[in-house]
Amino acid sequence: MAGSYDVIVLGAGPTGENVADRAVRGGLTAAIVESELVGGECSYWACMPSKALLRPAAAVSEANQVRGVSGARLDPAQVLARRDGFAHHWKDDSQVGWVKNAGIDLFRGPGRITGERVVKVGDTELRAGHAVVVATGSRPVVPPPLAGVNPWTSREATSAHAVPGRLAIVGGGVVGCEMAAAWQALGARVTLLARGGLLERLPAFAGGLVAKGLRDAGVDVRLGVGVTGATRDGEGGITLTLGDGTTAAADEVLAATGRAPRTEDIGLETIGIAPGSWLDVDDTMRVRNAGGWLYAAGDVNHLALLTHMGKYQGRICGDAIAARARGREPTVTDRSSVTCVPQVVFTVPEVATVGLTRRQAESAGRAVRVVDYEIGDVAGASLFADGYTGHAQMVVDEERQTIAGMTLAGPGVGEMIHAATIAVAGEVPLKRLWHAVPSYPTMSEVWLRLLETYGL
Repeated sequence: MAGSYDVIVLGAGPTGENVADRAVRGGLTAAIVESELVGGECSYWACMPSKALLRPAAAVSEANQVRGVSGARLDPAQVLARRDGFAHHWKDDSQVGWVKNAGIDLFRGPGRITGERVVKVGDTELRAGHAVVVATGSRPVVPPPLAGVNPWTSREATSAHAVPGRLAIVGGGVVGCEMAAAWQALGARVTLLARGGLLERLPAFAGGLVAKGLRDAGVDVRLGVGVTGATRDGEGGITLTLGDGTTAAADEVLAATGRAPRTEDIGLETIGIAPGSWLDVDDTMRVRNAGGWLYAAGDVNHLALLTHMGKYQGRICGDAIAARARGREPTVTDRSSVTCVPQVVFTVPEVATVGLTRRQAESAGRAVRVVDYEIGDVAGASLFADGYTGHAQMVVDEERQTIAGMTLAGPGVGEMIHAATIAVAGEVPLKRLWHAVPSYPTMSEVWLRLLETYGL
């Protein structure tokens, strides 16, 4: 069997869906190839189920910080059941329906590139008139010391149906911190092991506040320790040997130490690219030095491993392919995947960030000034929670007089970060931003306080 399309997309996650949808809207025909569930990692094992686990914990924590509210608590069985609903019980019927209604053909099974503009799915050969797009995402990496004990990865951590008595988490990044908050709240005794600090890519205050928040919630946070070995006994218990000579005991262990591209078995070697590689792309998501017909969007290009950025790149990619099919160069290219990436870490407390940190800005040769402010000193924060603790840091590009980056840490800050995203992406001058008056009494008044602290 054979079929011809203008665009063939490998991967039916949010990125691949956006690529195909934009290509169809641009007048092209498109097919998506998917070996697992349509909707991808985000829908079933990442964004949606993880936040469904985390939101109840945050709600209880926030409620119990307001005088007049007492005894707010979780019902673990109901939290897990609600999570199952958000993951559609790991069935993709609704997502398949969306694909069909969007005018995109779906092919089930592993897809492999077998030559220029050619993809095989089982016995079916698909040919692309204009482009093949790799949107296969990434997979968790299990470090060698944990390989022999069948550890959880992010998938098991977001889909487990029983609360382990003791959970050890190896890794102090986003997944490790979020899952520590979620499972401790659900009743597990959590030990979080980090080789360095927590959330080390962010300003140090963010990791410090999260470490305190997790410890206050009961998590055993151990920093500056690595895992050198792991054994599982006959009754299923796990003993982790740590680099400082101590041990940690657990019933389950979560490997949260990084991700790798899912490109190891898609036929890249047939077109001269090493299997398992991250794919280097230009500002339209076209893979460099690959003949002009191969594109890569989302995690596989290693620009920003976040669902919303993958969807953004997917829109750029689909539009670029459609423009080139009409003989025109794209007018919209990627402006945000390096300098304006927003992210919320749904820990207790939340951390929200966008743009460049001071270290990143200075490494890029930009002259910056950092402005800090305690969010708890804003009237809206004191109303949000008694004894509110949080911090805001604004990185100002002194030459451009615009905001290069912002990091917020504290309860409820996730819903505040988009204002900063607009300011960074739009390169809004500080003197103009001063006229964007925040409503009183809300936590957004921290914007005014930051600008006043800067000197406006």
